[in-house]
Amino acid sequence: MKNNNSGEKHIVPASEGRAFRLESGDSIQIETLFGAQAADFFAFNAVNVGEWLSPNHTWVTTFNVKPREGDTLISRFRRPMMEFTVDGASGVHDMMIAACDQFRYEFFGYEGSHASCSENLHLSMRRLGYSIDVVPQPINFFTNTRVEPDGSFVSPPNPVPPGAYVKLKALMDLICVVSSCPFDLQVDGWPINADGGPTHLSVSIQQT
Repeated sequence: MKNNNSGEKHIVPASEGRAFRLESGDSIQIETLFGAQAADFFAFNAVNVGEWLSPNHTWVTTFNVKPREGDTLISRFRRPMMEFTVDGASGVHDMMIAACDQFRYEFFGYEGSHASCSENLHLSMRRLGYSIDVVPQPINFFTNTRVEPDGSFVSPPNPVPPGAYVKLKALMDLICVVSSCPFDLQVDGWPINADGGPTHLSVSIQQT
């Protein structure tokens, strides 16, 4: 049974994550309210959380390392999970960056604990009574990356404006997790979010 009110906007607080139940045919809309805020997105088969949305399997099927409007997003078992129905962010998305975690922040020299998309995923799933053993590769909506001809990977400044959004349709019963990426370190050439730091996201569910 779903616990999301159709059409109601849910706020995902800055640096936090939230889980949402979708039945097949439902749609989820994710909006960056203030612009330039990465949204790490995960989806699991509601019947078997051992099946999850796989960007890696998706982009070797769509032949593009970015999700595009009209694409079918598939699971690690190569089954259709979602359809990317509306792209209101001009294609500024990523399927290459792994979810940030404590060790990522330590790699950049941060001392002490730091919120992360990996932790947000685990906490969000636990709130619904699920324990997972893996952090899948997310789709990073509103995230600006580019692969150069020599194979190098860069993240130019994030151009996504306030109010940009994406909409996806569930092709099976799902549990979806949206994380407002907490990355706020000043790393040259790697400005994932806006200069002011992480901000809220908005999520709404349209039920069938």
